[in-house]
Amino acid sequence: MTEALDGEFPLRTFLDFTIGDGPDGLPGSATAALDVDERHLNPNGVVHGGVVFTLVDTAMGRATMSILDEGMICATIEVSVRFLRPATGGRLVATVSVLKPGRRIVHLEGRVHMEGDDRPVASVQGSFAVLEA
Repeated sequence: MTEALDGEFPLRTFLDFTIGDGPDGLPGSATAALDVDERHLNPNGVVHGGVVFTLVDTAMGRATMSILDEGMICATIEVSVRFLRPATGGRLVATVSVLKPGRRIVHLEGRVHMEGDDRPVASVQGSFAVLEA
């Protein structure tokens, strides 16, 4: 399962973000972070919403995979992102945790903030399907 949690894929490589365990290090949580540069910005000079979504969606996938039995995978059902303030530079961090680990659907919540500034950039809720590999 480590490969599924830590594997490289083209979008992760392009956006150059890291993914890891949550702050408590327990299964069911994860973090993802990136150092904002020009490839992450929209024409207005702020981090594109799609970058925020990708960061948190990937963290949610890792958190979900960390609680699944061997031979199971997950897929996003839905993710709701509420953007609260713009991010323009620095290190963007998404932290997520499993709220309810169902047998077929896992519910999660998370938040995105700039490192060193606890004010949220975005608040996120999501649901992931549990599937056989």
